[in-house]
Amino acid sequence: MLQDRPLIAFVGVSDLDRAGQFYGRTLGLPLTDESPFALVADAHGTMLRLTAVEQPAAAPYTVLGWSVADIASAVDQLTARGVDFTRYEGMEQDERGVWTAPSGAKIAWFLDPDGNNLSLTQFSA
Repeated sequence: MLQDRPLIAFVGVSDLDRAGQFYGRTLGLPLTDESPFALVADAHGTMLRLTAVEQPAAAPYTVLGWSVADIASAVDQLTARGVDFTRYEGMEQDERGVWTAPSGAKIAWFLDPDGNNLSLTQFSA
C-alpha cells in the first residue's frame, strides 16, 4: 500500500532557530518551509520535518542517517563545520570516530543540538 509513497521523516527539536542553523547551515540541507511549529528540510528528496517540541526525547540509537560515498571526506567536512563525532567505549573507532562493522560498512555517529543521534554510513562495495 505505501511502497510507492514518499517517506516523511520527523525529528523533534526544542529550538527551531538552532535546528535551522544546524540542519540548514551545518549539514547543508535546504530548508524549504517554516512555521511556528516546524521547519521542513529537503534531504535529497525526502521531506524532513524538524518539529518543535517542548522536550525532545533523545533516543540512544540512530534516528537519522545518511549514506555517503567517502566517509572520511564527509567526516572531515562536517568536523570543519563544527560537528563533533561520538566515541563509544568498547568500540574500535579510528581517529575520525569511524567504526567498521563486521559487514565492512563504515559508520560514524554525531548528535544534533538536541541530542538526536545521527549517523553517516559508507557501505562496503
